[in-house]
Amino acid sequence: MLNPRYTIMDESARTGRLAAGTLLVALFFFGFAQEAAAEGDWKEDWAKTLERAKKEGRLVVHAGPGDGPLYQAFQNKFPEIKVSYIAGHGGERSQRIMSERRAGQYLADLYVGGSATMQDVLLKGKILDPVKPLLILPEVVDESKWWGGKHIYIDNESQYIISFNGITQSYFHHNAKLVDPKEFRSYWDFLNPKWKGKFVTWEPMASGTDGALRFLYHHPDIGPQFVRRFLTEMDLTPTRDARQFVDWLATGRFLLAGLQSADRSNLYEAKNQGLPVSWFDSRTFKEGAPLSTSSGNLVLMNRAPHPNAAKVFINWLLSRDGQITYQKTSGDVDSLRTDIPKEGVPPHIRRTAGVKYVFLTDPAYSDLNSVRNFVTDIWKKRK
Repeated sequence: MLNPRYTIMDESARTGRLAAGTLLVALFFFGFAQEAAAEGDWKEDWAKTLERAKKEGRLVVHAGPGDGPLYQAFQNKFPEIKVSYIAGHGGERSQRIMSERRAGQYLADLYVGGSATMQDVLLKGKILDPVKPLLILPEVVDESKWWGGKHIYIDNESQYIISFNGITQSYFHHNAKLVDPKEFRSYWDFLNPKWKGKFVTWEPMASGTDGALRFLYHHPDIGPQFVRRFLTEMDLTPTRDARQFVDWLATGRFLLAGLQSADRSNLYEAKNQGLPVSWFDSRTFKEGAPLSTSSGNLVLMNRAPHPNAAKVFINWLLSRDGQITYQKTSGDVDSLRTDIPKEGVPPHIRRTAGVKYVFLTDPAYSDLNSVRNFVTDIWKKRK
């Protein structure tokens, strides 16, 4: 005869197992339903956005010179959206946009370019809308596809200025025949008295030097002491002329050059032409390598005339297809997206595993006013 007590316990256990199994099945289908609903939501959102963008029929983008192929590729992908690509340098484009705004004209949708103009003019002018809420495509929303496992926003609220480029920068250069780069393993090596009077530099605080000076000034292992000594002790010869900068280095009039990136000073092109110039690989320096977004940043204008076309472009640009196209058409860039081929990225700017990088968009390196005041005061006294 069965013991009733144990019979009751066995039945309870069986009932419990059935209930648990039912709950698991219910949870599975609930999760599946949620996932299906979410997929349906983004697909519906994307379809509506595309439909509205096609009706708008136009996109107005302010971007740098030479970026035309990227926007042509977008128009080829979405032929119903005609792109008006307004090329120019950052100051010119931002002044045009601000002038239009003062006249009550809201003509621009997007601005792509350097972060300084975006932060100092467009963001401070309060003429931007957040980019973050416009991300729709799952492959774009998925931050695991990006360097560091996150989207890089360089404004304090992390939603207005999104970056998609991260290149290794070199701010110091040398005559390839007369200087052995192996003598330099730290930025402090540039203060060796043997190099006094043998440096040509870009005029401090002139266009393009802010990145180098922010890096040097704010770096905990370099800092204001290095900047002061470099500017006052090394008998520097300044210039604002890229051709002069390269010629003096190539002819050996000066053995070293500094404070300007290799791309902005045309050193890459000069070396490809066979001139004896090169740059120090900052990835080998113990203080680490500066990482710059260069012109790989995007913002959305508020009161944009073609908001849906702008939304389509942002999602396409940040997609795998868009970033592959960006790398192929935009010269010396290295997309922050990590799930795309990197073979075409020039080795001297490509991010390398195991290297200590200092991202110049980090808030710790963003204060330019302190750098400007410090450097300007020292440079005046030097003269």
